[in-house]
Amino acid sequence: MAVRPVSRMLQRVLRSSVRSCSTGAPVTQHRPGEPSQTAAEELSRRRQFLREHAAPFSAFLTDSFGRQHSYLRISLTEKCNLRCQYCMPEEGVPLTPKANLLTTEEILTLARLFVKEGIDKIRLTGGEPLIRPDVVDIVAQLHQLEGLRTIGITTNGINLARLLPQLQKAGLSAINISLDTLVPAKFEFIVRRKGFHKVMAGIHKAIELGYSPVKVNCVVMRGLNEDELLDFVALTEGLPLDVRFIEYMPFDGNRWNFKKMVSYKEMLNTLQQQWPELEKLPEEESSTAKAFKIPGFRGQLSFITSMSEHFCGTCNRLRITADGNLKVCLFGNSEVSLRDHLRAGASEEELLRIIGAAVGRKKRQHAGMFSIAQMKNRPMILIELLLMLQDSPPAIPSISSQDSFRVQGIRHRGSFSNQMMILWKGGWVPQAPLLAQRLLGSVCPQRHCSSHLNSDANPKCLSAVSRAPGTPSGPLPTSDQLTHVDTAGRAAMVDVGGKPDTERVAVASAVVLLGPMAFKLIQENQLKKGDALAVAQLAGVQAAKLTSQLIPLCHHVALSHVQVGLELDSTRHAVGIRVSCRARGPTGVEMEALTAAAVAALTVYDMCKAVSRDIVLGEIKLLSKTGGQRGDFQRT
Repeated sequence: MAVRPVSRMLQRVLRSSVRSCSTGAPVTQHRPGEPSQTAAEELSRRRQFLREHAAPFSAFLTDSFGRQHSYLRISLTEKCNLRCQYCMPEEGVPLTPKANLLTTEEILTLARLFVKEGIDKIRLTGGEPLIRPDVVDIVAQLHQLEGLRTIGITTNGINLARLLPQLQKAGLSAINISLDTLVPAKFEFIVRRKGFHKVMAGIHKAIELGYSPVKVNCVVMRGLNEDELLDFVALTEGLPLDVRFIEYMPFDGNRWNFKKMVSYKEMLNTLQQQWPELEKLPEEESSTAKAFKIPGFRGQLSFITSMSEHFCGTCNRLRITADGNLKVCLFGNSEVSLRDHLRAGASEEELLRIIGAAVGRKKRQHAGMFSIAQMKNRPMILIELLLMLQDSPPAIPSISSQDSFRVQGIRHRGSFSNQMMILWKGGWVPQAPLLAQRLLGSVCPQRHCSSHLNSDANPKCLSAVSRAPGTPSGPLPTSDQLTHVDTAGRAAMVDVGGKPDTERVAVASAVVLLGPMAFKLIQENQLKKGDALAVAQLAGVQAAKLTSQLIPLCHHVALSHVQVGLELDSTRHAVGIRVSCRARGPTGVEMEALTAAAVAALTVYDMCKAVSRDIVLGEIKLLSKTGGQRGDFQRT
């Protein structure tokens, strides 16, 4: 493809006093007193003109492999109001001085230049773009650019419910919202901040305002949220969501390792076991997502396979960082500063030459997951948040009045999904997670944390779990020989293949004696490492699920329910831990409950060890066990 003649380019510059784009599409200038067109009519007119007057694609935005780059992502800020573990190091990142960041006018100048050359989709990213004060004005000015078909935004959702009505009016046409868990306590652990209810309110507002689909980005990390895949997909049954599962990617500071990554194939296999009728949708040109749909479901799901199955061959994306650097590949570490050339007074022709040279150097594909993990690259927060959103026609659904709801935390997968569907269908906006309740009537305020929060339950989260009706209690019959050794005295796993499946429940407990200083810091949630109760709660849940990997001769148990509760005991300066595990199968779950209690206790120690080493872990014991062939056990 030949480069456009310089004379044509100069003529376009000379015509800059009359707004136009490189396609020649006319711009409607409304005169005072004339009624303005609606956004839909204006967008329809633009698209019709572009179809009828299509111009050759810009050589400056075409690389040496023939890929035409029509999609530009602009980072509006490096700052963010969350600290997601996969995006930013815990200690934060050194931010660029404000004077070195692009100004609003510089952002719009570069956007106009790229749109003139053929960019028809711009996504605003960050950091968190919605913390920039003039984000609505930027969207409104971008909306005036002829040839620009889609203006999207990728956001963590914290400020979305408040700003979305203004953004929609300004011309925002697509939304991507990051949400990695449906469990409030786990959300706080992943992003190191509160705000789960605000994100949910933002997604609800997007559906209410007619965005369809509302795309939800979920970064899947092994050992943290891969157990929620079915819960996320279940939301698409009655809601216009496109849940996009993203493979965990390496960036500077997120301590990436291969074992944390859950591949697309593994995720797909998990979903197909639950929904064998899952069908693949046709892939759109330059799409980064592999899209699927469950017949009869309103929404869909997608996989972003950046690591296991790259999509470099059809990549049409360019990125401008908040400090004005052009990145032609998300995983590449080569950048060119457009800001410096802009401030040095470079002409449009000179800027295009610089952009064209950078695009021309773009490689055929990125280095692959193992090489990428060793490369020096910016932390994700300094590039942008995550990925992808496409233009979608508005379709306003009916939203009924708000429902009250009891946040059920970590539960059996099916029931949790059903509860979440009730929320979404009822237009629910959740209340703040109850991670720090105060016990009424107590002289000393006490903090409680439970993975199973229930508004109808006793205010103490460590209420005992009821045994199934009709099951006897009493001492467990003992055996005169060990069951985990063979006739020669060697360690051996018990064969449970012939045992019947029964409902198994076990409850265990532990106590951590902290001492006055550490106890006070936990009570006031002032530990430097963060909320010890929330972190220990999640650690306990994870330990229960991984027991068979920690205890060599334990069978793997498919747990249907795990509840971890922690309570502060001011009389002993201690944390009391109580764990309940439930499963249906041929073997009990007492080891899962005991392991969870022990690991939760160890986590409390780890969170507090900088304050005091005089911490005692003790009283790790089984409280009750039901469902086994040899009868039930209840500690008196």
